[in-house]
Amino acid sequence: GLSYTYQYEKDRITITDSLDRHEVLHTAGEGGLKRVVKKEHADGSVTQSQFDAVGRLRTQTDAAGRTTEYSPDVVTGLITRITTPDGRASAFYYNHHSQLTSATGPDGLEIRREYDEYGRLIQETAPDGDIIRYRYDNPHSDLPCATEDATGSRKTMTWSRYGQLLSFTDCSGYQTRYDHDRFGQMTAVHREEGLSRYRAYDSRGQLIAVKDTQGHETRYEYNAAGDLTTVIAPDGSRYGAQYDAW
Repeated sequence: GLSYTYQYEKDRITITDSLDRHEVLHTAGEGGLKRVVKKEHADGSVTQSQFDAVGRLRTQTDAAGRTTEYSPDVVTGLITRITTPDGRASAFYYNHHSQLTSATGPDGLEIRREYDEYGRLIQETAPDGDIIRYRYDNPHSDLPCATEDATGSRKTMTWSRYGQLLSFTDCSGYQTRYDHDRFGQMTAVHREEGLSRYRAYDSRGQLIAVKDTQGHETRYEYNAAGDLTTVIAPDGSRYGAQYDAW
């Protein structure tokens, strides 16, 4: 697979991969306040960031010179306002547990969230006023077992002990089941009518095959750097991609 070497200097780190592509990180600050203030990408583009005296992000400038501003809360450090390069702003509000309670976009539309005593999301109100309520099967569950909308439509779900979705039942009672491998990657989707889709991965976790409900398989090949190079269709047709040396 792809490997990297690192060259450390006082205020810069040069990262070189096994394809001889280089990135340079320019840093500023000392100790725990050291931050990356400029990044020279392998394609020659440059992005820059500015931080306040305690290391919180204040601005980011992209390769085209467009700057986005961030306004953190002076106590919590949570972002309370983001201003895009065109001057449009979004605002964010939190409870005393640092959970987002509302957000207002540049268009003035607002989303709102409510939480229970355990800190779990129990209600979300969309900008159009639609409400979704979240239900939990016991006080120790972090993931919801059901959601309900304003019309009373109910959807249910079950989860593995590792937080992977095992089944989803929509408001009409139609159930979909999901299988996962030991790394948590989804390997199969089983629909109620008996139709299934399958996915396979290599040792690096890259998707190498997808089999649809008709049994038709599409395969994927990668180079040593992990870039997708070939897609092989069910009929054997091959479609390739090429990458430059950056």
